[in-house]
Amino acid sequence: MGVYLNPGNKAFQRTINSQIYIDKTGLIRYCNSVMDTAQEFICMSRPRRFGKSVTAHMLAAYYDRECDSKALFQQFEIASWESYLEHLNRYDVIFLNMQEFLSQSGSIEEMLDLLQRSVLWELLDKYSEFRYFDEKNLMRTMQDVYQQTQVPFVLIVDEWDCIFREDRMDAEAQKKYLDFLRGLLKDKIYIALAYMTGILPIKKYGTHSALNMFSEFSMTFAGPLAEYVGFTEDEVRLLCENWHMDFEETKKWYDGYWLEGAGSIYNPQSVVSAMQFGKFQFYWNQTETFEALKTYIDMNFDGLRDDIIGMMNDDKCIAVDVRGFSNDMVTFHSKDDVLTLLVHLGYLGYDSEAGEVFIPNHEILSGKVQPCFAK
Repeated sequence: MGVYLNPGNKAFQRTINSQIYIDKTGLIRYCNSVMDTAQEFICMSRPRRFGKSVTAHMLAAYYDRECDSKALFQQFEIASWESYLEHLNRYDVIFLNMQEFLSQSGSIEEMLDLLQRSVLWELLDKYSEFRYFDEKNLMRTMQDVYQQTQVPFVLIVDEWDCIFREDRMDAEAQKKYLDFLRGLLKDKIYIALAYMTGILPIKKYGTHSALNMFSEFSMTFAGPLAEYVGFTEDEVRLLCENWHMDFEETKKWYDGYWLEGAGSIYNPQSVVSAMQFGKFQFYWNQTETFEALKTYIDMNFDGLRDDIIGMMNDDKCIAVDVRGFSNDMVTFHSKDDVLTLLVHLGYLGYDSEAGEVFIPNHEILSGKVQPCFAK
């Protein structure tokens, strides 16, 4: 069991040991359905503290072939599906938290070098008996391992977009990073599933995605994965019953992320905190200051500030076209681009059927939006 190669199920075990755990293992069924197909590339983006890492650790625990997770998952939804045992603990899993590598590096070159050396260190140790074409080349080494074992890899990339958020102005570094991912993943028979999590969807250049093999699920289109973005209304209602909390007040504070196919989606971090502490207050807004939001509102594209004030005062919706957004934090051509970014960051809700955005709940309105207009 390694740090990056087959990290085991301990992280997911700690999650389900928590006071509150909502079963989201149904996501595994979707991943199993696309395993080793043309749809095996999944990018699921959602706001900060919406359970991205929890999901990533869940998938690692399920697929990792160096641990036995049957007892761990037997109590959950996935155990009732036909594909459950077929894929349980059958793959070599590589788990990468990109934020970890970025924080230890001074440049994109250093980051990618550290990442490759870290994974190669564990691969070459585990499979020391094999012959390798180039022991310093991660792609060729994974290929060599697969040829010898016939066991494909499941690659899980958490915080995949951290470079686009922290090095937002460095376009050259971003392209090098995307080129690395494309070279590692695209058209590689040693990959059975690639699952990436982040806040932003995959960066576009012009009208095309730089990683066009990925199916993208986000706050503007979550598709069949909508119920796994956050807590559903039924899940929150049951939590309120179990924790003796007022459901209508919970809805007022933390509801508002409406997704087609799932309906109301609640902020999971805020709901869990409210249940545990028995108090409705601003939990999610503590993860980031309102200054980030204020920066975008102050751009005031096409009267954006007035529109935001209108949403605050009149509880109205604003029409938006999300199609032109470049999926980064610096390329803005219109009010629509800014509004779309705010949807992905979790500051606004989005109704895909109506094509409108709105302020989702009291936590966002009073904890995030209103302070932006304080004198």
